[in-house]
Amino acid sequence: MNENGNTRGTRNLTGAGDDDSLARSARDPAAFEPLVTRHSTALHGYFARRAPVAADDLLAELWLQAYAARQNFDPARGSARAWLFGVARNVLSAHWRRLAQGRPGLLPSGDADVMDWAAVDDRLDASALAPELRRVISELPHEEKELLLLIAWEQLTPTEAAAVVGIPAGTARSRLHRARGRLRAHAALAPAKTRIQLTGDPA
Repeated sequence: MNENGNTRGTRNLTGAGDDDSLARSARDPAAFEPLVTRHSTALHGYFARRAPVAADDLLAELWLQAYAARQNFDPARGSARAWLFGVARNVLSAHWRRLAQGRPGLLPSGDADVMDWAAVDDRLDASALAPELRRVISELPHEEKELLLLIAWEQLTPTEAAAVVGIPAGTARSRLHRARGRLRAHAALAPAKTRIQLTGDPA
């Protein structure tokens, strides 16, 4: 939050700095270091909520891959933060594929056997309603669920979440609208504190 109480303005300034740092790192490797400092906690959380046992190793792999691929970043296609989460998503997908090879009953996308649903409950304020919403979230189509959790857990905007998943922003908003509709059907009568909180781009 800045001195005027405007968190969005502060985040936009940070994001612009990240975009510049990542773009410059293609020529100046030292420009990559601030990204590690600023984003490691959030990216570790991304892994910890989805593959808690492997989170440390996956974070290390993420930074190796992101550094090696830094020349591929194009600010015209999305923010540095969205790009980093996209690399994280690829690292996590590869991890799940490796797990699936050794466990025939495990879906390559991870889902129920791997997802840290306790973290979902925490995000839902650990309320009496959390188990029901958890069930609804678990039954969403994979892409809708992924978009929803990128926004609810990682505090990405719909535009950033769309870039991570690799779909147009308009498509992401449409799928989020469907997902939110299902959640509202189960949460409409609950106290406000029990409802999942989503950030979003201005309408």
